[in-house]
Amino acid sequence: MSAAPPPLAADLTDGLKRLKMAAMRRLAPELLVTAKTQRWNPEEFLRTLVEAEITARDESNARTRMRTAAFPVAKRLEEFDLTASTIPRSTFDYLASLEWVRAAENVCLIGPAGTGKSHLLVALGVAAVEAGHRVRYFTAAELVETLYRALATIETLLRNDLIIVDELGFAPLDDTGAQLLFRFVAAAYERHSLGIGSHWPFESWGKFLPEHTTAVSLLDRLLHHCHTVITNGDSYRMRQARTRGGTATKTS
Repeated sequence: MSAAPPPLAADLTDGLKRLKMAAMRRLAPELLVTAKTQRWNPEEFLRTLVEAEITARDESNARTRMRTAAFPVAKRLEEFDLTASTIPRSTFDYLASLEWVRAAENVCLIGPAGTGKSHLLVALGVAAVEAGHRVRYFTAAELVETLYRALATIETLLRNDLIIVDELGFAPLDDTGAQLLFRFVAAAYERHSLGIGSHWPFESWGKFLPEHTTAVSLLDRLLHHCHTVITNGDSYRMRQARTRGGTATKTS
C-alpha cells in the first residue's frame, strides 16, 4: 500500500480554501507527487489542476441545476420509445437538439393521457440541464399555486431558460388562476422557452380557461414561436396493463 502524499503547506491549504478551490485543495498533494515523479513542467501541472477544478465545478453546478429543476421523476431522451410514439423522428431529433431553447421558442405537446407527453418534457428538461441551461418543472396547478401564494414571483421564475408546465387543463382555473397564467406566459414571451403539456387541443382550451379573451390572448403569445407536437395512440400505461393482464395466471 503506497504512502499518502505529504499535505500541502498550511498557507497554501488556507489560500485555496479561501478561494473556494475545493478540487485543487483535494488533488494538489497527490498531483505534486506525480508532477515530481514524472517531471512535469510547471505549466502542465497548473493546467491539470485548473482543469480538475473546472470539471468539479461543472459537475457541482449540474447537480444543483438538476435539484432545483424539481423534476417529478428522472427521464432521459434515450429511454423514450419512438417506436411506440406517433412523434416523427425528425421532430424528436430537433427537440433533442435544444435549438428551440437557445432560440427562446416554445414546445407544446398535445395529446391523450399516456402518449408520452410528460416523459418527453421531463427528458428534454434533463437534457437542457445537462447542456448548461437552467430549468424548472411545474404542473399547471403547482405553477398557479406558486404564483397565487406568492411563493415565487414571475420574474424569479423567468431566471430559468426553460420552464416546463405539464398537465395544463387537468383542472379548470378560476379567473385569478387564468390571469396569473396569462401574465406568466406574456412575461416569458420571446424571452424564455416554455414546454407545455396538455391533453386538450387548442380549440378546447376554453374548457379550463374561464374567460374567452384570456384564452385567445394566452394562445396568441404561446403559439407565435412554438413547435406543436401532437401525440396520438393508446395509452402506454394501458398497453402495459393489458400485456400484464394477458400473461397473468388466471385464478378462480
